[in-house]
Amino acid sequence: MDDFLRLSADTARFTHGTPRAFAFGDDGRLLWFLRSTGPTDPFEGLWVLDTATGAETLLADPRALCPEPGELPLAERRLRERTRLVAAGIGSYALSGDGRRAVFALYGRLYGVTAGADGGPVAIAAAGPALDPRPNADGSRTAYVTDDALHLSPGGRVSPDDGARWGVAEFAAAEELGRARGHWWSPDGQTLLAARVDESALPRRWFADPAHPELPAEDFAYPEAGGPNADVQLWVLRPDGSRVRLNWDAAAHPYVSEAGWESDTEILLTVQDRLQRSVLLLTADPASGRTRELSRTEHPRWVDPLPGTPARLPDGRMLTAADTPGGAARGLALDGKPLTGDGIQVRRVAGVHGGRLLIEAGLRDPAEQQVLLLDPDTGALTPLADGPGVHSVQAGAGALLLTSADADGYRRTVRTADGRTCAPADLAAPLPHRVVPLLERVTEHGVPTALVLPRGHVPGRRLPVLVDGYGGPGFQDVCAEPRRWQARQWWADQGFAVVTVDNRGTPYVSPAFTHAVYRGFSEVTLEDQVAALRALGERHPDLDLGRVGIRGWSYGGYLAAMAVLRRPDVFHAAAAGAAPTDFRHYDTAYTERYLGLPQEHPDAYARDSLLPDAPRLTRPLLLVTGLADDNVHPSHTLRLSQALTDAARPHRLLALPGVTHMTPNGIREKVMAQELAFFRSELA
Repeated sequence: MDDFLRLSADTARFTHGTPRAFAFGDDGRLLWFLRSTGPTDPFEGLWVLDTATGAETLLADPRALCPEPGELPLAERRLRERTRLVAAGIGSYALSGDGRRAVFALYGRLYGVTAGADGGPVAIAAAGPALDPRPNADGSRTAYVTDDALHLSPGGRVSPDDGARWGVAEFAAAEELGRARGHWWSPDGQTLLAARVDESALPRRWFADPAHPELPAEDFAYPEAGGPNADVQLWVLRPDGSRVRLNWDAAAHPYVSEAGWESDTEILLTVQDRLQRSVLLLTADPASGRTRELSRTEHPRWVDPLPGTPARLPDGRMLTAADTPGGAARGLALDGKPLTGDGIQVRRVAGVHGGRLLIEAGLRDPAEQQVLLLDPDTGALTPLADGPGVHSVQAGAGALLLTSADADGYRRTVRTADGRTCAPADLAAPLPHRVVPLLERVTEHGVPTALVLPRGHVPGRRLPVLVDGYGGPGFQDVCAEPRRWQARQWWADQGFAVVTVDNRGTPYVSPAFTHAVYRGFSEVTLEDQVAALRALGERHPDLDLGRVGIRGWSYGGYLAAMAVLRRPDVFHAAAAGAAPTDFRHYDTAYTERYLGLPQEHPDAYARDSLLPDAPRLTRPLLLVTGLADDNVHPSHTLRLSQALTDAARPHRLLALPGVTHMTPNGIREKVMAQELAFFRSELA
């Protein structure tokens, strides 16, 4: 590998040493976070920042606690995959009610630590490899999961042995709905709300490592489009051993996307129908299990998730997502009355601060994001961070953590309720490139694009084009966040004009823009990519549209393979990684949101499948898959490879034993080196 790829691999793409997983505690006096000790240290420890003094303290060092950690327990490894966590060491933690004590699991062992206390972390007894520990209000007891059962320490097993999984999030919730947890303490620390997950109706998927045939295969339950989902119930587990089930119409609204206690006598939960057209906020009585609807959000296509909604404000009003007429803007409504208009695209509600809503939103170009205060009575906006770049916020007990990112890097500032400021240290490696991509909106749809040229490019020199992007729902590529442009600058410096296109279906332009892929991915995605590429070629004559390569991973891999199969007149070579080649074999919550049920819309699934296109391949195609990928199972790539082989169409296949969807530990960079050789050969 060259120097950049080696540095990218050693620093986990320039993330080692970056603080993350922030949480305020002790009425805003403490800011907890995870961070390793430097740019090449993969082991994240638990730190706390005293906002009164600015002093940082390492409370838990994973290497001191587990000098020889061994393998991660299977359940924790899969949870890390769902939450896209690549760092080693302490992956997550949870705070007690006062925010002074934290508990965490480390390679299956359980620990607790109190800020300001002598002696450091203390081991907590566990019945087996512990997952997702959470302390009660005063930190005297810890709930955790082992072997799919919910336990207490001190105490013992509290969930019944009924064949179900207890206290965990099912695959669909963790991968697609944003809920990675499955148990919650009541505010008084006496009672637990727990998810019961029955996966017995789901098909099993298997992994065997061909590089180690002596090892047994792994299997897991996977909710395939059109097939059964896990049966998810919520139960209140009382300290006397009695149980109460929360009752709602789970047949109509089977997905639980959020849950938690509002008080000792009330639980709030958010549920969705299977096609995610209807989202309900329910209040539940933990004594009887009865539920009542507080708010309903509906959309004829699908309700796009807006984090922080639906919610009940402290004054009792209901806050919901609300698109403006015509789908021009994503906004908010209070008790059904629109609060925002077309001039703002709301992306997240971070909480309530000083009586106003704290929001992340787009006011200008979709590539940028601002932090604003929104008056719930007047709709007036007050900017907190609105300069060029991407700004985000976290709030707690009157304190704010503001993060700003632009071409010059990252800046974090803590603002306390009494006006003091401080910042957690960032120990990550400096980004090797200062990249300012050329951002342009093209075509009649206003499609966001970005162009990165080689450093020192001489105008008039024609360059082969490399299209590098994702293109799928739920992820924005064209963004002023600097880390994502580092690899693209490296590609440009290898002699390519690197183009990234956020076609319709991607977020943050408008609801109408996002919803354009309803009942079909392929046509809209490919149409916009081609149109945007041609528009950029007209504006920038140095782009040689006679030599166009395309690469991508996951949905981006689907786009790359589709590009050379269906538009070989435009795309001349493709590297397609982890491509979902037939969405009939992808998961329920993602696929059905956009395409509907395959039993009801078989034509949509047939149009979006790449397998029938195999005989049409005339361009070089490199297929890449991780053989331990439990998100886009390697069978997707292998089915396409088999169809190409059956059609006598030459192609290349790179199968990576033991590699998951995240391609951690330098695998991504090694694949990039092989892709570079491929594109240099095919686009010379």
